[in-house]
Amino acid sequence: MDHEYEEVDNRSNTVLGVFVGLLVGGLAGATAMLLYAPQSGKKTRKQIEDKSIELRDLTTDMVEDTVSQVRSKANKFMTTGRKSFKEFKHQGQELALEQLNHVSAAVKAGKNVIHNS
Repeated sequence: MDHEYEEVDNRSNTVLGVFVGLLVGGLAGATAMLLYAPQSGKKTRKQIEDKSIELRDLTTDMVEDTVSQVRSKANKFMTTGRKSFKEFKHQGQELALEQLNHVSAAVKAGKNVIHNS
């Protein structure tokens, strides 16, 4: 089960890396566009605004997808954990009942020995 948590951590790190890469790439692209733009400042600012909106929308979609995946994995872990807990509880109850039967049998045998003596 620890491997499942490591897998989620690895995916989270990968998604975070992609997010940071997109953000840095977007900023680098916007800076390069400003420096090499053969057009007016007004037109360049409009392009930067459009690209930043596009980058924001892409980032929002990616974050929403990541949150959805994390929630899905968390629900899966909770379901698996509850199932395991119920199984362990049932096994514990069976073991306790078995031990109680052994103790009851020993007490009964002890009483028979005392009564027959």
